[in-house]
Amino acid sequence: MATIITQTIIDRAETIIQDTTNVRWPAAELLNWLNDGQREIVLLKPEASVVNASVQLTAAKTKQTLPAAAITLLDVTRNMGSNGTTDGDAIRLVSREVLDAQSPDWHTHTNTGGKIQHYVFDPRDPKTFYVYPKAPATAWYVELVYSASPTEITNPATAISIDDIYANALLDYVLYRAYSKDAEYAGNAQRAVGHYQAFVGSITGKTQSDLARNPNLVVGGFNPNVIGAAKV
Repeated sequence: MATIITQTIIDRAETIIQDTTNVRWPAAELLNWLNDGQREIVLLKPEASVVNASVQLTAAKTKQTLPAAAITLLDVTRNMGSNGTTDGDAIRLVSREVLDAQSPDWHTHTNTGGKIQHYVFDPRDPKTFYVYPKAPATAWYVELVYSASPTEITNPATAISIDDIYANALLDYVLYRAYSKDAEYAGNAQRAVGHYQAFVGSITGKTQSDLARNPNLVVGGFNPNVIGAAKV
């Protein structure tokens, strides 16, 4: 959960660019860039803004759509019953090619068991997924894990929308945009490049750090009990 107040990051940026009275860089402008930075972080690292929620399926359909705020699906973990709170059976990812080959009419199959067994996802269509068998004709919920667009910050007195660990990256992004605005002045173009490189390096470094701590992986090899676990 984020606890760092947005104004704290903006204050640090104002100190570095030596404009604490917002003569050259208005406070509203800095806030806009911080919001841009949050979106850029989620673009580079989708799990920076992740939601794990019980979501109702579209009844009697295989084709399902993610919630409006979602950017891309990360996982469909389990059935959650007709009320959205009942722990149910696991749901496994399956290749559409496998279903198409073994049962070309799988989109028309009636759901007689009431639960979902598999889901299909294509990264080329990140806000859509398919379930097998089709959702029941009555209300049915599954647990989704998805990346969501970070909440737009309008009040700098509130906390940032993503985890505190990204505060330094957000500061670098705000400074990158600030120096880009005055790139015609000596040295500012290079400062902008430097801060953007620091921003990207922070995010990619976080990705490598997360990979090293991934419990699905084993240092020097891979976990044979986890399907799809890669060697590191």
